Amino acid sequence: MPPTPKEDHGADFELVGAQFRTSAIAKDDDRVDLAFEADNASTLNSLLDATTRNKGGSSPAPSHHTNVEDPFAHHRCTSVPPLNIVIQIVGSRGDIQPFIALGTELKLYGHRIRIATHNVFQKFVQESNLEFFPIGADPSELMQYMVKNPGIIPKFSTIKAGDIGKKRAMISEILEGCWKSCIEPDPDTGVPFIAEAIIANPPSFAHIHCAEALGVPLHMMFTMPWSPTKAFPHPLANIKRSDLDPKTANYLTYGMIELMTWQGLGDIINDWRENILSLEQLGAIDAAGMMESLRVPYTYCWSPSLVPKPDDWPSYIDVCGFFFRGEPQFSPPDDIEEFLRAGPPPLYIGFGSIVMEDPASITDVILSTLRKCGVRAIISRGWSNLGEGREEDENALFIGDCPHEWLFKRVSGVVHHGGAGTTACGLLNACPTSIIPFFGDQPFWGDMVAAAGAGPRPIHHTSITEANFTAIVETLLDPNTKRAAEAIAVKMQREQGVRRAVKSFHRNLPQANLACNLLPTESGVWMYDAKALKKQGKKKVTKGLTLSPKAVAVLSNHKLLDLTKLKFHHSKPFHLQKQRWDPLTATSSSLLASVVDFSQGFGTFVSAPVKAYKHHHPTKESSSPEVPSTTEPRTNDSGAAAASLTGANKMMTSLVKGSLVDFPVALTEGLNNVPLMYGEKVRKRKPITDWKSGSKEAGKNFVNGFADPIWCLFKQPAVGLTKHGGLGFFTGLGKASMGLVVKPGSAMFGLIAYPALGIYQSIVGASTSGTQAAILQARLAHDAFFNEAHQPSAEDEADVLQEFNSIK
Repeated sequence: MPPTPKEDHGADFELVGAQFRTSAIAKDDDRVDLAFEADNASTLNSLLDATTRNKGGSSPAPSHHTNVEDPFAHHRCTSVPPLNIVIQIVGSRGDIQPFIALGTELKLYGHRIRIATHNVFQKFVQESNLEFFPIGADPSELMQYMVKNPGIIPKFSTIKAGDIGKKRAMISEILEGCWKSCIEPDPDTGVPFIAEAIIANPPSFAHIHCAEALGVPLHMMFTMPWSPTKAFPHPLANIKRSDLDPKTANYLTYGMIELMTWQGLGDIINDWRENILSLEQLGAIDAAGMMESLRVPYTYCWSPSLVPKPDDWPSYIDVCGFFFRGEPQFSPPDDIEEFLRAGPPPLYIGFGSIVMEDPASITDVILSTLRKCGVRAIISRGWSNLGEGREEDENALFIGDCPHEWLFKRVSGVVHHGGAGTTACGLLNACPTSIIPFFGDQPFWGDMVAAAGAGPRPIHHTSITEANFTAIVETLLDPNTKRAAEAIAVKMQREQGVRRAVKSFHRNLPQANLACNLLPTESGVWMYDAKALKKQGKKKVTKGLTLSPKAVAVLSNHKLLDLTKLKFHHSKPFHLQKQRWDPLTATSSSLLASVVDFSQGFGTFVSAPVKAYKHHHPTKESSSPEVPSTTEPRTNDSGAAAASLTGANKMMTSLVKGSLVDFPVALTEGLNNVPLMYGEKVRKRKPITDWKSGSKEAGKNFVNGFADPIWCLFKQPAVGLTKHGGLGFFTGLGKASMGLVVKPGSAMFGLIAYPALGIYQSIVGASTSGTQAAILQARLAHDAFFNEAHQPSAEDEADVLQEFNSIK
């Protein structure tokens, strides 16, 4: 939960790092004021330049399964097989609509699409012939909270009203709903489903964690910048003071916003990861940078003619254009047709899914301005119900839901809250646009539209008056504004945002990992053990055989498959690891985490009996005269005992794990990573999943821990001498000497740490059977249902057998 604000205008806090300090103040105007101060600004600027330069030329990492000597290489599919794709979206109708267009386009490629979003949008999704899954939470309540608290940190009045607890409960509901959307059957038809790829917008929060649990590809899509860049700051950040290079400060705002977001929600997400997904909890620093470190692809759905792709974004980040759906069939009501015929094209004014605190005052300003300017307008009531209880006005027509695709062709300009979809639709139809922002990306889009000359500067909704609203109307009716909007429309009409987004999605998939080895047009979801194949005479197989459900059915029917040797095929495994920068911070953070875990366990151990006692012995005012059942206390006593046992277990686990696993691993990797502090590269270990991989990494780290510093003792002084002369020689010698100290230490501690980590991971792997059992059940139910509905054809059967028998 965020720190408690001192006043109604937000909160102050400070993060202190080795190279810079930053402070943040959350304001009421939907921005976060940031300040950066560096001990050595030039060093930090240079470090960031090197980092972003390396990222800019990068490309999607090749799958670790790809091997030129793979005996199945000639079977690999170079295109994308049909996949089960869940699209997880949190937001308003305007946030959902672009993904309706995306899902419709993806279906053309044979993919099965499930839209997972709020329950109220079920009809909207299903009318587009897409599958729907409810993730809960009321978007109107979410919008109302965001209007009251447009910044990252809530206002003090919100804390007093208890709204934070409601929002946190909504986030918990969304996390649970998103996970269910990956593995549960259709709630209406009962048709099984299991996600083979995930597309999501960042506010859904569950995306990367669901992908990690399932081992499937993740692709993020959004309407506002969420990836660090030096081109512009995060849309939610406002840099008030900095002695850094402006581009460096821009880049750092993204990490700050991520950290502040995680500070408010990290405990909820970590509890969900641990208790539902059986995944390890994450620290704030690791969580804030995980999307970049894992190279998760992003597609931004805005027009590059409005905001071009920054030069420092890597190749797996694309700007594809706005997502437009086809114009829906619409027959306008008589009152709309009559109003349009009664005079020149009116303005459109509407705020969609925004829930305002005082819609009546906004309505007054709008109507008085229309009368003053002699301008007509069609006003959408929206979720705020503008115009409620007002008499008819000759200058205004209040309407309900009406497709923007149809209406914006018939108006002279648009005034709205700045949702990306509404902004895009207005500009596509050459409408001069005025944005009155409330929160989120809305100020960003207001600035972009104004910079393009297609509308006035954005004015926050709390600052609207008759005077500045009159200026808005005059700007919208200015011929120069109309010409700028027309120029943008010409460019946007040439863009095919949805099609380009689908290409971006396909291009960033681990294509060599997706297809069945025997039926390349089918997705491979099972891995058949290589040892089992060798027993069948296929001795050159080294990595097993990736199989689709159809291939499994065919081989099983012909008794060519030992079903006990099948396991899940993870087409895109994610391994979220804690980053350790040096031995001091690594070990101190490890100890602190152990203390926190122990304290939480102790709190549960002590509080459980107290809560049980209060539950069975209510106060006299609330107690019933009836005598409680004799069986009830026993039930509660057992529940209290179970809760106390859970607390005791957590206390013991934190002590054992902290002392035998976390501290030794932190010290090992902290020592290994010391050269990072002076710009050198270090070896990265592979993921440790069991005692075998732990022992293997311990051996490698031991050998490298002694061999590397000896080699560097000759290499680094020579390199320094070549590049910088005598000073470089002594600098290189100093670096090599440091390596001689820390690397052998890492090697020695690693002999204890990595095998212990491997044993712990083996135990954890056994305890995650509940999560994996749920995934297995979903996979088997899905395969059984579709194999029964779509029996392998004679041609499929012949292809599978021929390919299987041809393997040497």
